[in-house]
Amino acid sequence: MFLDEAEVEFRSGKGGSGAVSFHREKYVPLGGPNGSDGGRGGDVVLVADRAKRTLIDFKLQPRFMAEDGVHAVGNKRGKDGKGVLVKVPVGTIVTRAMTGERLVDLLGHGMRFIVCKGGRGGKGNQHYTTSVRQAPNFAEKGEPSENLKAKLELKLLADVGLVGLPNAGKSTLIAQISAARPKIADYPFTTLAPNLGVVRFHDTSFVVADLPGLIEGASRGVGLGHQFLRHVERTRLLVHIVDILPIDCSDPVANYQTVESELKLYSEEVWARPRVIALNKIDLLPQDAVDEVKLRFQGLGPDVFPISAVSGQGVQPLLQRLADELASVEAESEEVLTPMAQRKEDGWQIVRTPQGLEVRGKGVERMVEMTDLDNDEALRHLHRRLERMGVIARLREQGAEEGETVIVGEAVFAFTDER
Repeated sequence: MFLDEAEVEFRSGKGGSGAVSFHREKYVPLGGPNGSDGGRGGDVVLVADRAKRTLIDFKLQPRFMAEDGVHAVGNKRGKDGKGVLVKVPVGTIVTRAMTGERLVDLLGHGMRFIVCKGGRGGKGNQHYTTSVRQAPNFAEKGEPSENLKAKLELKLLADVGLVGLPNAGKSTLIAQISAARPKIADYPFTTLAPNLGVVRFHDTSFVVADLPGLIEGASRGVGLGHQFLRHVERTRLLVHIVDILPIDCSDPVANYQTVESELKLYSEEVWARPRVIALNKIDLLPQDAVDEVKLRFQGLGPDVFPISAVSGQGVQPLLQRLADELASVEAESEEVLTPMAQRKEDGWQIVRTPQGLEVRGKGVERMVEMTDLDNDEALRHLHRRLERMGVIARLREQGAEEGETVIVGEAVFAFTDER
């Protein structure tokens, strides 16, 4: 089974909470606070692995969760949570399932991407000692986890793509030139999954993808349609295989133009890729008939190579041309997106809603989530931080009155002006 799309849910680990603790030792009556920090939550990391061929593993396991950080106890720091290493095939594109925003394109073996970053551990009370607060009786809660519903899409990475109508002989050719052994039959059918084969020719080698047969309307999703046309996007060179003796007695040139039309409708960029034409099944026709068909194709532009995928006749000149072409064509410069941008925690806004004044901003919301709202001392510390950020002043400008509801994330407060 070949699976080239999957929706997966990732969740990093939450940070462990810091501890409230005071140094206790005989003959040291004023030891002071020594509460340690909580452990860091584990990351979820994607790794491109050439040993992986499909996304079927994600059909069986659609959720990946890293371990949470352990809470600190006294002056002992909490243990960090274990991260999760998720292996994906080379050529996997990661996007947000809800918005379609592309996050990364994992093009190279070993390429890593932190898809969900673990929350940092909360600070212990030893960090909150000041000249006027010698014995802080509060600590910071651990940072919340990150959650992401992602869509994984695999686009095969190959140097040469074999395209053509069903039963043109693509599978037979890839079996002839590589160690790949795709299903082959003597009746009209199309491959349901792309096949990859490594071709070794003299002192060079390259990867060939046997792509499923295209039919009229494929660019609109008819048949396998878009499901497999996407794989052509990665190839550097195309070999258009044409059956010169089709079972349905249709015209080989018309069949060629059908596939070319679908490629162009799907993507002008893909259609503009270098290509050669391989006229297959020449072993079934006399030489003069083969020459006549070849003459008809020579006016279409690409170089023409009469071959027999079964017997191997004419295959060596074709491979020589592919090797020469690949040596001269530079690999396309694929855009590798950097990991998700670092959090911008300085941006926030206040919006008046029917429920009250809502403070929106990831940094502010995270700050509130990491505060122990059941601790009066921690609440006063939070109020001072919001004041320094200008949030309290902005609430006054928005006309906040004493006791009015203020919403920050999941937390609901009653506004208090301490001026």
